[in-house]
Amino acid sequence: MTAWLDEIRWTSEGLVPVITQEAATGQVLMFAWMNREALWLTAEEGYAVYWSRSRNRLWRKGEESGNRQKVLEIRLDCDEDVILLAVEQAGGIACHTGRHHCFFRVLRDGCWETVEPVLKSPETMYKR
Repeated sequence: MTAWLDEIRWTSEGLVPVITQEAATGQVLMFAWMNREALWLTAEEGYAVYWSRSRNRLWRKGEESGNRQKVLEIRLDCDEDVILLAVEQAGGIACHTGRHHCFFRVLRDGCWETVEPVLKSPETMYKR
């Protein structure tokens, strides 16, 4: 039942890039990576599971913050090397900085300008 995973063109590290999009609005929320286990778990559980390259482990989106992503659809691009998730974003926050999405800076006149507000302080989302 996992033959569909064999159709993906994984990187040499065994990863595939994942674009996560809010189903209701079409807005791109974030970019991350998945390995085979993460993608299988995502399909099996119905909630986004990614591979954290910095922590070198599986990462269930919202495991600390509570901002889980319910997966409504999983798509594979034409080159079979990028995954697109359509999700419902719990809490309205996808970014670890406390913003709605991770693409909150715009290049203007040669400088990165922050154009999206922090909705919830990271200190209150992550109790470390």
